[in-house]
Amino acid sequence: MKVLVQRVLSSSIVIKEEKVASIGRGTLCLIGFEKGDSLDLCLRLLKRVVAYRMFSDNEGKMNLSLKDIEGDILLVPQVTLAINTRKGNRPSFSTSASPDESRNLFEKIKIDFKEIFNSYQTGVFGEDMQIELINEGPVTFMFET
Repeated sequence: MKVLVQRVLSSSIVIKEEKVASIGRGTLCLIGFEKGDSLDLCLRLLKRVVAYRMFSDNEGKMNLSLKDIEGDILLVPQVTLAINTRKGNRPSFSTSASPDESRNLFEKIKIDFKEIFNSYQTGVFGEDMQIELINEGPVTFMFET
């Protein structure tokens, strides 16, 4: 699993001209599933994202986590994050989990993530989503299993 995390002041998702998700200050997490990923492994990585100190304290140092600032999180499935770009001029999905595996993992994460963090919203697997964000910093991290 790969998770590209962007610290945001706000972020939202629009599908077919309808806003389906919107958060305030927090993180936008783009998620790509790879072969061999399990629900347990994915939830452990997301738990780390929530606890990761990426927000500035009063002295300007990154000492605060998403929980510390009582921020929001937007979880978005992004299959292209797990592609192999090492060679050639076309994306290779050789390292990606199958669409069915990815969908199943994302649907389970949507349910089980509330045990880790309660202020979250999600995108919709397989949909064409327009994502708006105001990146804070910019600050972006890549987490991998």
